[in-house]
Amino acid sequence: MASAFGKIVVGTYVEIKRSDGRIHQAMVTSLNEDNESVTVEWIENGDTKGKEIDLESIFTLNPDVAPDEEIAPSPETLPPPTPTCVKVNKIAKNRRTIAPSKSETPSKDNRAIPTRIRPPQSQQVEPAPPPPPPPQPAQPTQAQTQQQLQNESSHLLISRKELGQLSRRKSNCVKEVEKLQEKRERRRLQQQELREKRAQEVDATVPNYEILYMIRDFRASLDYRPLTTADVIEEHRICVCVRKRPLNRKELTVKDLDVITIPSKDVVMVHEPKQKVDLTRFLENQTFRFDYAFDESTANEMVYRFTARPLVETIFERGMATCFAYGQTGSGKTHTMGGDFSGKNQDCSKGIYALAARDVFLMLKKPNYKKLELQVYATFFEIYSGKVFDLLNRKAKLRVLEDGKQQVQVVGLQEKEVKCTEDVLKLIEVGNSCRTSGQTSANAHSSRSHAVFQLILRRRGKMHGKFSLIDLAGNERGADTSSADRQTRLEGAEINKSLLALKECIRALGRNKPHTPFRASKLTQVLRDSFIGENSRTCMIATISPGMTSCENTLNTLRYANRVKELTVDPNQMMEGGRPNIQSVNQLDILDEEWLSISPQRDDLKLLCEQNEEEVSPQLFTFHEVVSQLVEMEEQVLEDHRAVFQESIRWLEDEKVLLEMTEEVDYDVESYATQLEQILDQKIEILSELRDKVKSFRSALQEEEQASKQINPKRPRAL
Repeated sequence: MASAFGKIVVGTYVEIKRSDGRIHQAMVTSLNEDNESVTVEWIENGDTKGKEIDLESIFTLNPDVAPDEEIAPSPETLPPPTPTCVKVNKIAKNRRTIAPSKSETPSKDNRAIPTRIRPPQSQQVEPAPPPPPPPQPAQPTQAQTQQQLQNESSHLLISRKELGQLSRRKSNCVKEVEKLQEKRERRRLQQQELREKRAQEVDATVPNYEILYMIRDFRASLDYRPLTTADVIEEHRICVCVRKRPLNRKELTVKDLDVITIPSKDVVMVHEPKQKVDLTRFLENQTFRFDYAFDESTANEMVYRFTARPLVETIFERGMATCFAYGQTGSGKTHTMGGDFSGKNQDCSKGIYALAARDVFLMLKKPNYKKLELQVYATFFEIYSGKVFDLLNRKAKLRVLEDGKQQVQVVGLQEKEVKCTEDVLKLIEVGNSCRTSGQTSANAHSSRSHAVFQLILRRRGKMHGKFSLIDLAGNERGADTSSADRQTRLEGAEINKSLLALKECIRALGRNKPHTPFRASKLTQVLRDSFIGENSRTCMIATISPGMTSCENTLNTLRYANRVKELTVDPNQMMEGGRPNIQSVNQLDILDEEWLSISPQRDDLKLLCEQNEEEVSPQLFTFHEVVSQLVEMEEQVLEDHRAVFQESIRWLEDEKVLLEMTEEVDYDVESYATQLEQILDQKIEILSELRDKVKSFRSALQEEEQASKQINPKRPRAL
């Protein structure tokens, strides 16, 4: 039996009838054997449309593709010819065809069907009716009749083929479909060839090799203009730059991909892998612009040349300078600020700390500064969980207070006089050896504190200038505010809050605003004089990891740095042969009206969270408030406990004298009782007060526990 689909195959063009009565051509894209139907597609108004149609409807409009119901017999069994004709389309009405005899049963839908030759009823064959003039030819023999029938059958097939071609005159829509199909097939072949070629070239053990080739192809289209020593060092009151480190040993071991590209001296590109709904992978290339961008081949000396070195002269001009490194743990902050690592050993002579000290001592020898008789002092302290510790004095705990002139003082902080760069290196080694570190949710060994190294110039005991160099805690610790461990929560909350406060203080500095929210964190509190002075300059070095596994943290770092100083670049202009069309966005000059109405007395923490609504949820703001209150109560309880302890020593001395008095034979009993009662009353009053504060402190701890469970953090907004 013939196939139910007849002559229909994928790619056949057939006429279809739409629900609105329109008839047009469409291409068959699939054959559905389960329900004996076909799926067709066509282009309408530039869009590809399709539908499923049953075979009966197809054959009704397209009889030329219908299946033959019977197989034609062999030539030996053919009867004598009976000339007949069928009713066909007007296009083919001149052509000779063969029609079924009257004795045959018509098809179910009365369609014209291919000619069928029925077996003879007898050996006698009726002669054909005479044709019109010219006169009827002589009666052919049986062999001649069979040959004539074969010729007519062959002619019939040719006629059907020509009829189908003529009846399917291709419209523009059909031609467009054919073009799309040809393009699709060519594209599939090209992709298949490309995959086969890459499969031969690539190491099968490399994961994400498709992403690797996408990145390589994209980079091949870029025009590279990296930063060089010949580039001009520009003057910036606020300088924001980015430094990319190379892949480390761990990333190379797992064959992590480098998804960071720095095509020019001030542009950073992140190739973020994404996946479509159909699981197709693609790259989202995000572009950021900063004042400077350093690639993985840049040495510390080059970074220092464009970042901290221009700030050294500021402190000799009675100014305040701040340079800090910000980024994920392991992104190269400590390497940048402290120096190169060789295994676990650090060469402090190649870090920005030491390079800045070297230039300070060189500047002291210049004639215009030598006559000032300046002395150089150094301090090194860390801020951990809202507390300040002196790294040069056995990690003694310090207090941060404001004096009557609203100047922030770190009470008890030791300043060490330094005469040369070697003295500075020794202090750096001492401080680094006792800096707080520990495990985080993202790293096995993380800097959990902000390390602040300061070079202070004094003239006759009075401060002349100050250079603060800061290695910030890893920014990924800010996500640990929902950790089950309270200590980790408090660490994360303080880091999160201090980084937000630092960003807003720098932005306020760039806008020359009358109020800076420096009271929102201990870090910005101790750096207050660096943010409010007229002659103040700040440099931020955002360090980023290149690996694909660190892509999310890298984007968070770049978004933070971009919010400090917002610049834009058109990524389409970075292609080969094009010049980057870079322009500064004046968002530093755009300020909400609310800033203008805020008084300096308004709570800095609330102000900080209001200005970062896209990053701080209401629950997180509540948590920060609770933690801030908790830290203040902790300091108060500790201070009161220390006072009670000192008072207890005095009580013991008084009680000792009182007991010695009772050893006398004729001691005054009434005096003894009176003095003892006074001591006990004092004890009860002071201890009761301390007990009440401890109860309140414990209630605050429970409140912090509840607030931490309700945190609903917001993701940083996409830029």
